[in-house]
Amino acid sequence: MALKPLKDRIVAVVEKPLEKTASGILLGEAKEKPAYAVVESVGPEVKGVKKGDKIVYKEYSTTDIKMDEKDYIILKEEDVLATM
Repeated sequence: MALKPLKDRIVAVVEKPLEKTASGILLGEAKEKPAYAVVESVGPEVKGVKKGDKIVYKEYSTTDIKMDEKDYIILKEEDVLATM
Protein backbone atom coordinates (compact mmCIF):
# COMPACT_ATOMS: atom_id res chain seq x y z
CA MET A 1 0.00 0.00 0.00
CA ALA A 2 1.40 3.39 -1.00
CA LEU A 3 0.93 6.61 0.93
CA LYS A 4 -0.50 9.41 -1.23
CA PRO A 5 0.06 12.85 0.32
CA LEU A 6 -2.56 15.57 0.04
CA LYS A 7 -2.16 19.31 -0.64
CA ASP A 8 1.30 20.57 0.46
CA ARG A 9 2.36 17.37 2.24
CA ILE A 10 5.44 15.23 1.54
CA VAL A 11 5.96 11.53 2.30
CA ALA A 12 9.59 10.55 2.84
CA VAL A 13 11.57 7.49 3.97
CA VAL A 14 13.74 8.10 7.00
CA GLU A 15 17.43 7.31 6.52
CA LYS A 16 18.84 4.71 8.92
CA PRO A 17 21.44 6.06 11.38
CA LEU A 18 25.03 4.98 10.81
CA GLU A 19 26.03 1.77 12.60
CA LYS A 20 29.73 2.64 12.48
CA THR A 21 31.92 5.54 11.48
CA ALA A 22 34.01 5.72 8.31
CA SER A 23 37.07 4.68 10.32
CA GLY A 24 35.28 1.55 11.61
CA ILE A 25 34.30 2.62 15.12
CA LEU A 26 30.99 1.00 16.13
CA LEU A 27 28.35 3.40 17.41
CA GLY A 28 26.25 2.48 20.45
CA GLU A 29 22.58 3.01 21.19
CA ALA A 30 23.04 6.71 21.97
CA LYS A 31 22.80 7.52 18.27
CA GLU A 32 21.12 10.74 17.25
CA LYS A 33 18.09 10.39 15.00
CA PRO A 34 18.93 11.88 11.60
CA ALA A 35 16.91 14.87 10.45
CA TYR A 36 17.07 13.89 6.80
CA ALA A 37 15.06 11.59 4.56
CA VAL A 38 14.48 10.65 0.92
CA VAL A 39 11.25 11.92 -0.67
CA GLU A 40 8.91 9.08 -1.66
CA SER A 41 5.98 11.15 -2.97
CA VAL A 42 4.66 14.72 -2.94
CA GLY A 43 1.21 16.29 -2.85
CA PRO A 44 -0.21 18.31 -5.77
CA GLU A 45 0.61 21.71 -4.20
CA VAL A 46 4.32 20.98 -3.52
CA LYS A 47 6.56 23.09 -5.76
CA GLY A 48 10.14 22.98 -4.45
CA VAL A 49 10.70 19.26 -3.81
CA LYS A 50 10.36 16.19 -6.04
CA LYS A 51 10.46 12.43 -5.62
CA GLY A 52 13.99 11.15 -4.96
CA ASP A 53 15.27 14.36 -3.35
CA LYS A 54 17.15 14.01 -0.07
CA ILE A 55 15.75 16.57 2.37
CA VAL A 56 16.66 18.08 5.72
CA TYR A 57 13.58 18.78 7.82
CA LYS A 58 12.45 20.19 11.16
CA GLU A 59 12.81 17.20 13.47
CA TYR A 60 9.69 17.74 15.59
CA SER A 61 7.24 18.68 12.84
CA THR A 62 6.55 15.26 11.34
CA THR A 63 4.00 12.48 11.60
CA ASP A 64 5.83 9.15 11.88
CA ILE A 65 4.44 5.98 10.27
CA LYS A 66 5.90 2.49 10.01
CA MET A 67 4.70 0.39 7.04
CA ASP A 68 6.25 -2.65 5.39
CA GLU A 69 9.32 -2.49 7.68
CA LYS A 70 10.10 1.09 6.53
CA ASP A 71 9.91 4.24 8.62
CA TYR A 72 8.01 7.01 6.81
CA ILE A 73 7.38 10.59 7.77
CA ILE A 74 4.70 12.98 6.56
CA LEU A 75 5.46 16.68 6.73
CA LYS A 76 4.44 19.98 5.19
CA GLU A 77 6.58 21.53 2.48
CA GLU A 78 7.23 24.55 4.75
CA ASP A 79 8.97 22.21 7.25
CA VAL A 80 11.63 21.21 4.70
CA LEU A 81 14.77 23.21 5.48
CA ALA A 82 16.99 22.16 2.57
CA THR A 83 17.65 19.59 -0.14
CA MET A 84 20.92 17.74 -0.59
